[in-house]
Amino acid sequence: MISQDVIAQANEKNSIALQADYAALGEHLDRRGIDINAIKAKVAGYGVAIPSWGVGTGGTRFARFPGDGEPRDVFDKLDDCGVIHQLTGATPAVSLHIPWDRQNPDDLNAKAEELGLRFDAMNSNTFQDQPDQAHSYKFGSLSHTDPATRQQAVEHNLECIEIGKAIGSKALTIWVGDGSNFPGQTNFTAQFERYIDAVKQVYSALPGDWRLFTEHKMFEPAFYSTVVQDWGSNYMIAKELGDQAYCLVDLGHHAPNVNIEMIVARLIQFGKLGGFHFNDSKYGDDDLDTGSIDPFRLFLVFNELVDAEHRNAKGFDPAHMLDQSHNVTDPIESLIMSAMEVQRAYALALLVDRDALGSFQADNDALMATTTLKTAFRTDVEPILAMARYEKATAIDPVAVFRASGYRAKVSAQRPAVSGAGGGIV
Repeated sequence: MISQDVIAQANEKNSIALQADYAALGEHLDRRGIDINAIKAKVAGYGVAIPSWGVGTGGTRFARFPGDGEPRDVFDKLDDCGVIHQLTGATPAVSLHIPWDRQNPDDLNAKAEELGLRFDAMNSNTFQDQPDQAHSYKFGSLSHTDPATRQQAVEHNLECIEIGKAIGSKALTIWVGDGSNFPGQTNFTAQFERYIDAVKQVYSALPGDWRLFTEHKMFEPAFYSTVVQDWGSNYMIAKELGDQAYCLVDLGHHAPNVNIEMIVARLIQFGKLGGFHFNDSKYGDDDLDTGSIDPFRLFLVFNELVDAEHRNAKGFDPAHMLDQSHNVTDPIESLIMSAMEVQRAYALALLVDRDALGSFQADNDALMATTTLKTAFRTDVEPILAMARYEKATAIDPVAVFRASGYRAKVSAQRPAVSGAGGGIV
């Protein structure tokens, strides 16, 4: 962890300017009828989960170039996640991936308590073959033609539930790479039926206070068809399974021109929005840093979320998690920036004049309706985010403090260098 003295000294240098900026923004928002302290309180209470695998360097199908100080195991990952939360105050939970993070639950709980973290949704892995498994997932897992392979995938998900129960998780996320690479390779209907039948077995073992999130993805690793390829298929699955089943929306798992914010609205409307994997992309599943390509779209997604919050939409309680692959940046720095970008989008959506927007929509005044959104989006809310961090004794400027702390150099000296041989996104 980073010394609190390092954070305090950096904050002392920046606090006077922050106070002035916050006061100026407060006056500006007051003229718009907005209480800056109320917005700050909501932002301070917001948190997004960190994916354990996100603190390692990612890659592509072609190559991976590891960075310095790569985590050796889940405990190193938790240390890195603890630093992110220490600096931002915005990432209180970590989402584990099994078998990558399989360890004694008591040890995991002890480490999380030491770092002031808790555990979010569990993530199963049936898109890779592991050294000890009997059946290969080369041609699918939960939808495989072989019953034994499907059962193996089911049992793995059941194991994830058992581990999650021991560490305080309340959700299981299932994403599969199942699909086909050639026309005619699979019977679409039979494959989908096999998937639903297998997931029903997992769903039946879900504790009563848990949720099951199924995740759709347009393509990859299968290039012709994907079993759970879009939100329509995902919604069918959630409806087929039952009240504890929900759809998880990954922002990078859609075609470039898809209207993601409308998908979010539809899933809220019908009570099946489970949560998010936040990231960004230019083409498809780039897993770039959240808000790095299209911050306006991120804002529009949060506009739908705040709208649902504003009208007390029934059953509205989405989970929020980052899910990114960091190929050319320091993963800790990217996750710090992404957590702040998600907070920023939330703050901006809170600034939308809901009454004015509703009135313009009722009058079919397209120009003023979109202008109302842009008025909120164009507001610089950085003083709100920074003040929320400052009052939590976290860093006004998290990335600057991280770099000044020497944390990366310290862990690089402790953790052996990792080979860059081979491809793979993780």
